[in-house]
Amino acid sequence: MNRAAAARGLRPGLALADARAILPDLHCCAADAAAEAATLANIADWCRRFTPLAALDAPDGAMLDITGAAHLFGGEAKLCEEIEARLEAQGFAARTAIAATPEAAWALARFGEARVMPEEASEEDLRRHLGALPLAALRLDEKMLAELAQAGLRRIGDLILRPRAPLAARFGKQLFVRLDALLGHAKTPITPRFEAPAYLAERRFAEPIVQRETIEATILGLARELSLLLARHGEGARQLDVSLFGVDGRVRHLRAGTSRPLRDPAVIARLFREKIEAAGNIDERDPLDAGFGFDLVRLSAEETERRDEEQAHWLALDHAAIGRNRPVADNVIDSKSMERAYCEKPASTFSQRALTAQDDLADLVDRLGARLGLRRVLRLDLADTHWPEFAVAAVPLYDHRSPHPEEPSKGRRLEGRGRPNGQACEDALHPSRRPLRGLLRMRATASGERELSPRPIRLLEKPEPIEAIASVPDGPPVRFRWRRVLHEVAAIEGPERIAPEWWKHDALTRDYFRAEDAEGRRFWLFREGLYETGTARPRWFLHGLFA
Repeated sequence: MNRAAAARGLRPGLALADARAILPDLHCCAADAAAEAATLANIADWCRRFTPLAALDAPDGAMLDITGAAHLFGGEAKLCEEIEARLEAQGFAARTAIAATPEAAWALARFGEARVMPEEASEEDLRRHLGALPLAALRLDEKMLAELAQAGLRRIGDLILRPRAPLAARFGKQLFVRLDALLGHAKTPITPRFEAPAYLAERRFAEPIVQRETIEATILGLARELSLLLARHGEGARQLDVSLFGVDGRVRHLRAGTSRPLRDPAVIARLFREKIEAAGNIDERDPLDAGFGFDLVRLSAEETERRDEEQAHWLALDHAAIGRNRPVADNVIDSKSMERAYCEKPASTFSQRALTAQDDLADLVDRLGARLGLRRVLRLDLADTHWPEFAVAAVPLYDHRSPHPEEPSKGRRLEGRGRPNGQACEDALHPSRRPLRGLLRMRATASGERELSPRPIRLLEKPEPIEAIASVPDGPPVRFRWRRVLHEVAAIEGPERIAPEWWKHDALTRDYFRAEDAEGRRFWLFREGLYETGTARPRWFLHGLFA
């Protein structure tokens, strides 16, 4: 119901027939509860420009915790005026009030004349300002309000002046629980729609910004400020959020996850540049949907983790700077200077190479995650099963709830014996490589030749049935037909028997063979089932191909 209808005598809750009797030319439309809830959520999200702590107060309100923030807008009265003016410019009629408790603010916004209740107001001032409010300001149901009206109680002051025991015995204790919360005798916290970020940096503009280059430069500046806050507390960001508040009331959020605790401003800015470019693939004209522009940009670290300072190597020198400061004649190559520079350049240690590769991999994962989503960047991990097609599963490369690939697993020993120099340490930094290295490893035979791994690197998506002929029922095949092509077996090795898990009663034992045909092609075959014990007629399948 708008103001014009209220001025003509209509009120919420009035029957439609009565409303048409009062106002015959009344225009009615069906209420859309879902759309109204979404609009209220957008308004509460927009209100986060004044404070990160904004909560929904359904069905028609939003509650803000502005503790320590009102002075940024010229005081509490100025803040109320700015909120109402901005919402009115967006087409919403709003009434605001500020008080020490959520219940008092709710009551003043709907029934009070005062806009701001002083924070240092005494008990007498609270009773004087709130005592004149109707009992509906306590959020009581209609039945209780009618019973209180019959008892001659219509104002909050009527409850304050009377003894509690008789009224509590008649109307219940909930009546005075609401009254104590209104007067501040009991603290009732609000539930913010979004948790307050651990660290944030923001920048406000007198004139809205629209250009993408300006927005990216602003994000880089905010990343520098946020990096100082994170470094001061020895932490790094794992989840970052950029909030762009438009002058038309719309709020645009850009969220980016990181593969490790991050506080490098350049890397943070690059992540959101990838986000903006990904949005540009959808709408090349305006990837950020700036509209009339953004007058507030906020960068916040939603999730953080501990990150200690890294010790730089004592041999790390800025050779580029040395080269720039060394005088060199034009078009002249000084061999002695080149030899001296080469000798002075420190040899990179394994730890430096490993850390550099680790950072490069993390940067690549972050950039792919910014474009595709961090959980879409996958790696292969071993699964606890003997079945080859289920032994490897694709899991997110970096998961907050599991150890990171750059961290060695707890309680495990790393042994470098029998491996190339530094390989054990490399596996410690990247344990996810160990399964792949086991598949790619070549074996040495007695003659010194190297042969393939007993299992192929790639398997077929599903084992494909083949027609096989064996010399004896439980022996290896001598020929088989796959995809209408007949293959004569020239050499074969096996079997490798894999029994099913004991809880899978319908699964059959498999005997795997490595077969090579007359043309030198190698196959991985298996027979499903055992003669007489497993099944009456075992079947043959081809499961993979060797390179």
